[in-house]
Amino acid sequence: MKHEAIYSLYPNVANIRGDEAFDVDGNPVDYDVTAVEAEMAKTAYVAKRAAEYPPFTDYLDGIVKGNQTQIQTYIDACQAVKAKYPKA
Repeated sequence: MKHEAIYSLYPNVANIRGDEAFDVDGNPVDYDVTAVEAEMAKTAYVAKRAAEYPPFTDYLDGIVKGNQTQIQTYIDACQAVKAKYPKA
């Protein structure tokens, strides 16, 4: 996630090793750690949501069975997770 944020903010970065970024010529590229952390925070909700969503098999099982209550329960659970972790 950190690497993606660095690449997103610094298009001149070609390679990252550990916490060090380098351009195409292998020269170090300084980056603003605070800016990188802020960029990471923008998408932190994605991992949090993924960890708490109910298994999609619950939804598929409801479809196969034609069980509208089960389907709606799944949708409600997903909406609750989205509300808990809104997009930044």
